[in-house]
Amino acid sequence: MSASSSRPPLSACIITLNEADRIDACLDSLGFCEEIVVVDSGSTDGTRERAAAKGARVLERAFDGYRRQKDFAVQAASHDWVLCIDADERVTPTLRASIEAARARSFSDAEGYRFARCTEYFGAPLRHGNAYPDRVLRLFDRRRGGWRGEREIHEQLRVDGRVGLLAGDLDHQAYRNLDDQLRRLDRYASLMARHLHERGKRAHLATIVFSPLWRFLRGYVLRAGFLDGWRGLVFACVEANYVREKAIRHWLLGHTQPHV
Repeated sequence: MSASSSRPPLSACIITLNEADRIDACLDSLGFCEEIVVVDSGSTDGTRERAAAKGARVLERAFDGYRRQKDFAVQAASHDWVLCIDADERVTPTLRASIEAARARSFSDAEGYRFARCTEYFGAPLRHGNAYPDRVLRLFDRRRGGWRGEREIHEQLRVDGRVGLLAGDLDHQAYRNLDDQLRRLDRYASLMARHLHERGKRAHLATIVFSPLWRFLRGYVLRAGFLDGWRGLVFACVEANYVREKAIRHWLLGHTQPHV
């Protein structure tokens, strides 16, 4: 799609590793972008070939952290306005319309934009609790922002300037199954605990007890996660367990247990 003179061209940036079963739907939702950049870190399932067949510009780079990988993709883009999404995410028609409307105004009202992310969980969307609306900053002018900081896990995108809010959801097909979720959260807990420890953050035994409890109560009760039925209960329990595991790993790292 060629860009008109009145609207900025847009690059979509995605990092991948063995996402052959999900990359097609992700790329199909980005047809309004002038360019799609896929940075792959060694897929063995045909992800690179599928992305290339969809017209993406595929680059290969050894993985050395989520933030660094995403920043590399942004810097490799041909255009300054960038939309960063993950392979398990899709731009819904409503969100696409909002992005296109903002682009028709040359993104004149902000230097970056947030929008809600809706997670599908065991066949239905989570619409309450800690899972939703989960507003994420993903559309921005790279001259004014980017993947900054030192944290490689739960990495943050920051923008110098105004941040607008767009209507519509980013559809998040987060987990293939429960085992996939548990494996991923176990990896995140380990990475986050090490990040906290390396930056001199102290861990306390009380955190192991009270932080998971607070996470559960905040999401399931205060933010009405119970309205999502059994899915909301399972999500809240798994999320609280992630917080507990992170706290345990962090505490152990500070008490002569280097291999956690």
